[in-house]
Amino acid sequence: MSQTAATAGKAVRVVPDANRWKALVFIALAQLMVVLDATIVNIALPSAQQDLGISDGNRQWVVTAYALAFGGLLLFGGRIADLWGRKRAFVLGLGGFAAASALGGAATNEAMMFGARALQGVFGALLAPAALSLLAVMFTDGKERAKAFGIYGAIAGGGGAVGLILGGFLTEYLDWRWTFFVNIPFAVVAAAGAYFVIREPGGSRNRSSLDVPGVVLSTLGLVALVYGFTRAESEGWSDSLTIGMFVASAVLLAAFVAVEAKVKAPLLPLRVITERNRGGIYLSLGLAIIAMFGLFLFLTYYLQIVKDYSPVKTGFAFLPMIAGMIAGSTQIGTRLMTRVAPRLLMGPGFLAAALGMLVLTRLEIDSSYAAVLLPGMLLLGLGMGTAFMPAMSLATQGVEPRDSGVASAMVNTSQQVGGAIGTALLNTIAASATTSYITDHIGGATSRSQQQLVQLQGQVQGYTSAIWFAVGILVVAAAIAVTFINAGRPGGTTVVGSSGQAAQDEVPVPVLAH
Repeated sequence: MSQTAATAGKAVRVVPDANRWKALVFIALAQLMVVLDATIVNIALPSAQQDLGISDGNRQWVVTAYALAFGGLLLFGGRIADLWGRKRAFVLGLGGFAAASALGGAATNEAMMFGARALQGVFGALLAPAALSLLAVMFTDGKERAKAFGIYGAIAGGGGAVGLILGGFLTEYLDWRWTFFVNIPFAVVAAAGAYFVIREPGGSRNRSSLDVPGVVLSTLGLVALVYGFTRAESEGWSDSLTIGMFVASAVLLAAFVAVEAKVKAPLLPLRVITERNRGGIYLSLGLAIIAMFGLFLFLTYYLQIVKDYSPVKTGFAFLPMIAGMIAGSTQIGTRLMTRVAPRLLMGPGFLAAALGMLVLTRLEIDSSYAAVLLPGMLLLGLGMGTAFMPAMSLATQGVEPRDSGVASAMVNTSQQVGGAIGTALLNTIAASATTSYITDHIGGATSRSQQQLVQLQGQVQGYTSAIWFAVGILVVAAAIAVTFINAGRPGGTTVVGSSGQAAQDEVPVPVLAH
């Protein structure tokens, strides 16, 4: 065991694990698989629905079953990673995700498909927090942390768009079942690599007894919240069950906070979310995801229905956004993260993304890809990539090692809930604007072709109306990032702790076992 120990209360210098960069490859691969799965299935859904005889009323459960399990169990998954060990939770999550994907690819009816998707969500909720918390405890040097989280942030932001490309290819040239089977090689390679390469820092587990009331209340509260927004998209905001879900969610989550403030070993220590920097991260990141997920949905429909792009061509149309995210995260964010305060990256990053959204509000039926879509998506990608990287890193900086799993889970929770809210909220706004436009203009359309034109114009009107809301949401996210986040520039090996002191002075840094 290699270490240099100082006197009690002083910093402990850690000899970095020689395999940490190899470990990053497998952690990034697993993260890519989880993020890909969020969008790849959407491309395959029409084909799967037809093959399995899933009704229009039930098809939403292919997406909803995954979202409910994943969003509802994330905090529990993060706590299990802290308790069992992140490496063990990571490998188990990968194995379970691969098995669930195989079940989904082999599905012969809707029940089997829904069950497979729910299982994917369960194991994804174990895998995602473990992956992020492994990075948090393995990369403690400021500059190395910036590079590692730059790569992770690019994947977290751009993986969804990559899923659209891959999903288009697999659906168009092979079969929808391959959108599930493709996860298996990802998972096997990542699990094998992690098993042999990752060495988790010793002494960083949280072996406290499990907070069962917290698990039950948080899971039910988050499930009710995600389902409420998902149901609002299909049944409307005035639906009695939708309202009931929101009320139940508010009561359950309020009870969860009350319990966490009193129990000896809470599932989510309130110190994790009440620290202003992390609170600002979770809130601004959740808002940004609301805007981004809604846009993915609208641009996919716009390109395929209005512009008549094939699934593969639609996927490739998203490439500028992916390129922008990778450049923003690995070039802008990584290079500046150790030189400027995080808020000076996140605030301008969200504003650049808002500017990209603003360009996309000019969409019309005959809009040029090069003149409108290309610059809009490029700006959006650059802005999101620049903002995501410091957000991912700062959300786990200065956290006690025993809390890193649940702090990582909160990042994923804000993204998952943000995605559910974004899809439901912006889709409702778009549908309302479309209906209003068609009602006002259909009377003047005398021929069938004119009526079809009005309907297409109505759809585009709906998309741009919702995108305007997304612009406003990103501006609010930028304001929150600049106002709440006051952490200074991370220098050298020092990361900011929750008390504003250096993390090394706040908590002894765990020593890597060799």
